[in-house]
Amino acid sequence: MEVATTVVVAPAPAADDKALQQKLFELKLKPSSTKLPAPAPAKKASAKPAAKKKLAGGSGGYVLEDVPHLTDYLPNLQSFPNPLQNHPAYSVVKQYFVNAGDTVAKKIVVHKSSARGTHFRRAGPRQRVYFQPDEVSAAIVTCGGLCPGLNTVVRELVCGLHDMYGVTSVVGIEGGYKGFYARNTVELTPRSVNDIHKRGGTVLGTSRGGQDTAKIVDSIQDRGINQVYIIGGDGTQKGAATIHEEIQRRGLKCAVVGVPKTIDNDIAVIDKSFGFDTAVEEAQRAINAAHVEAESAENGVGVVKLMGRNSGFIAMYATLASRDVDCCLIPESPFYLDGKGGLLEFAEKRLRDNGHMVIVVAEGAGQDLIAKSMNLADTHDASGNKLLLDVGLWLCQKIKEHFKKKANSPITLKYIDPTYMIRAVPSNASDNVYCSLLAHSAIHGAMAGYTGFTVAPVNGRHAYIPFYRITERQNKVVITDRMWARVLCSTNQPCFLSHEDVEKAGQDDEEPNVPLVEGENSLVKVSPLQ
Repeated sequence: MEVATTVVVAPAPAADDKALQQKLFELKLKPSSTKLPAPAPAKKASAKPAAKKKLAGGSGGYVLEDVPHLTDYLPNLQSFPNPLQNHPAYSVVKQYFVNAGDTVAKKIVVHKSSARGTHFRRAGPRQRVYFQPDEVSAAIVTCGGLCPGLNTVVRELVCGLHDMYGVTSVVGIEGGYKGFYARNTVELTPRSVNDIHKRGGTVLGTSRGGQDTAKIVDSIQDRGINQVYIIGGDGTQKGAATIHEEIQRRGLKCAVVGVPKTIDNDIAVIDKSFGFDTAVEEAQRAINAAHVEAESAENGVGVVKLMGRNSGFIAMYATLASRDVDCCLIPESPFYLDGKGGLLEFAEKRLRDNGHMVIVVAEGAGQDLIAKSMNLADTHDASGNKLLLDVGLWLCQKIKEHFKKKANSPITLKYIDPTYMIRAVPSNASDNVYCSLLAHSAIHGAMAGYTGFTVAPVNGRHAYIPFYRITERQNKVVITDRMWARVLCSTNQPCFLSHEDVEKAGQDDEEPNVPLVEGENSLVKVSPLQ
């Protein structure tokens, strides 16, 4: 069945249409050229069509990157008054519902001549919903690696659906995506999930990979599920996008909602992912232990390996919070061991001056150095992630070898790897509150008929973000930013960067181009009923 995106002409005056389109091009295309791109080569018949985007244009260079709605492909879908308006807990709320036109700006630091830029639809309850409470059959699944807060999100989804909207049919999919077609479901009730937020891990179980979209949607259709809440990282959200597209292709009334999860905080656009605050807090324990060990020994060296496959946020924030770290190594900032200005020379100086040192290294740092020294080829896990070599053990070995060659310079080195201990702990108070807000925003969006989106805060306001926006790139530490400069000031470590490294870092931080609706260079506006 062919599905068409419902759009109407933007409400800009006809005389200004061309000027407004030009402004959109200037926002979305590279500064070096505002010409139309050359036509793309014809795709093979077997190629998967690109997902359609919903963009709305407005005055002053305003662009709304909207999310799909069930009425895009089910135009005659009936809506109902939101039952929250009769909820006693909401009787004290000044304004029950989010205004239909409320959006959240992606960029809030602007100049007086700046265009208004990209916006996302604001999260929250709407006046009209597209599901009656007794017709909702919801499913929750957790995928990928463990992260503090998974159980809290599951709990708040179940309790939020029940307490706010009166939904009583909620099931958990066990074992990740494969559980849709390889496992039975488990019934979830407010009573059964009451205490799970006090435990680490996920009560539903998880796995990597194993996604067969057709089988998953067959299971959703056969079980009569009409709301799916998918908790996982960028790989999981990519899978959620394909599930949404298949559901839309089949014309099913089923909302697909993503809750972004990654302990590394590497999901783009959003302020942060849940579990990150807990991870930084727990990392302090390992750093404190390493500092005690190092300080208590002659020429003591403490090495702590923290999570951070491609992004060094945990290592960076843990270093800033600790103030006991002498050197922080992250994937975004290349480093070298030998020679003038290298890590080993710095270690010699720090031990000579202080008598001890602590090194924090993210797990993805120095992978090129290790692979080059060991002549190893890349391998990947079931989720497509590159399998990392143990930079902590490698670094310890290199430090020991270096100081072994130095006469009268014995060292005492202690290596701490708390990775799996940090992943497995329950979320702290801050993350528990955050998980609750994420779950509630996800529920409000699904009940209002939105689908194919991820929910998360953007500049402090929760918003509904299209799947493609958070999966097109990863969030990384910007080593040309003041935050990384604060780390260098705190540790007084060498920068390790050449001029070429800095230039490359600046290029990597450029925003990707955002495709326009269905590949055409025209402005559209979404129907106001949403």
